[in-house]
Amino acid sequence: MSTQGPAFDADLFVIGGGSGGVRAARMAASRGARVVLAEAGGVAGLGGTCVNVGCIPKKLYSYAAHYAEAFEESHGFGWQGEPPRLDWARLKENRRNELQRLNGVYQKLLLGSGVEVLFGRARLLDAHTVQVDLEAGGDGTSRRITARHILVATGGRPEVPPFPGREHVLTSNEMFDLDPFPARLLVVGGGYIACEFASIFNGLGSKVTQLYRGPQVLRGFDDDVRAFVGVELVKKGIDLRLNAQVSAVERTAAGLRVTLQGGSTVMVDALLCATGRVPNVESLGLDAAGVAQGKDGAVLVDEQYRTSVPSIHAVGDVTARVQLTPVALGEAMVVVDRLFGPAAGKAPRSMDYELIPTAVFTHPSVGTVGMTEAQARKALGAIDVYRSDFKALKHTLSGSSERTLMKLIVDAATDRVVGLHMVGADAGEIVQGFAVAMKAGATKGDFDRTIGIHPTAAEEFVTLREPVTSGAWRQS
Repeated sequence: MSTQGPAFDADLFVIGGGSGGVRAARMAASRGARVVLAEAGGVAGLGGTCVNVGCIPKKLYSYAAHYAEAFEESHGFGWQGEPPRLDWARLKENRRNELQRLNGVYQKLLLGSGVEVLFGRARLLDAHTVQVDLEAGGDGTSRRITARHILVATGGRPEVPPFPGREHVLTSNEMFDLDPFPARLLVVGGGYIACEFASIFNGLGSKVTQLYRGPQVLRGFDDDVRAFVGVELVKKGIDLRLNAQVSAVERTAAGLRVTLQGGSTVMVDALLCATGRVPNVESLGLDAAGVAQGKDGAVLVDEQYRTSVPSIHAVGDVTARVQLTPVALGEAMVVVDRLFGPAAGKAPRSMDYELIPTAVFTHPSVGTVGMTEAQARKALGAIDVYRSDFKALKHTLSGSSERTLMKLIVDAATDRVVGLHMVGADAGEIVQGFAVAMKAGATKGDFDRTIGIHPTAAEEFVTLREPVTSGAWRQS
């Protein structure tokens, strides 16, 4: 644990007001540390990508995108009425109001904890010194601050690959305020961001085409999940084109003419490129401070989140490890506990990257925790796989052809459940609880002895009895 001392202006200087940075600043201040936080985006930047252009607005728009489908499904339950019409401007306004509220909450939390908040761009001068160029609207000056410890938590940003016409391309940052609403949208990419936006805008009423250069979307997820999601996206109306890439984009009077490799073209009103993110490290002064960097500029850290300069630490997406908000929060707490001691009566925290649950808010959504089948076969050898796909009770009357997939992967030697995967309504909500059980070491026998809640989709996970003998999931 570091002690306070008069040699430095602050005990901790945090660069970046996103999830990890705000958590570290608040918790360090609660331990009695003198903390300064700098955020380049002003008050509207507090909360980082997740609050402003990521998790929160994306989930809100995902909710919005379900309503037209829900109206159609309601007919099977006896409801009649005029089809709903999307007021895109109202949705955008309501989203902006909610995000402004959240920005204000973050600011109050910081100030209430005793953190000094500076709005401006910070850069490292050396191992203990940061210069902050204050934002316009302030006095226009710079401040130089010394700190015993520095935490880099600047997150990441979308990256657009180079091709002719890339200036016409949108990134995920711009999707929430498009004007006008795109009647025809092309989404390039097959990761979770691309698939989520394809689902959202398809649900809101766009004619969506999605291109992915690989053989199936959601690379890195379980192969059954990937195949199942691909089929469901197409059933929802998305024109999913695999093994396809953009070669050029041209603006015309009729819209954007997108030329694909092979020569075919697609005419659209907007093009979202969601092909990856890179660490936000530009103009941070990492070289000046001697901080080592890896691929795409990612800040290299050890298991305690120390960089090559012992006084400088980094957490979250800027390290390009696991790019999830809850992971950044957990990493921030490890740093705070190590530097300033844990909360009273608590043990210092550590970060475990195994069994991290995650969700993809496609339509239908994905929830997953633990190993994929391929990973388990490679790591464990003998495994048992349990799999079921079915039409949810709701859709026996809704008229929808949507199906649900559930899958368990079990270590044959120990009976421990090492992978759990779901595609279906509320998958993230369901998988979160099972992740707790798996973290505690639950076995297939524990699942079998658990009584299901009937009738729910979740009960399927505790009623799977016969392992599948061979073969991957195939569309039924």
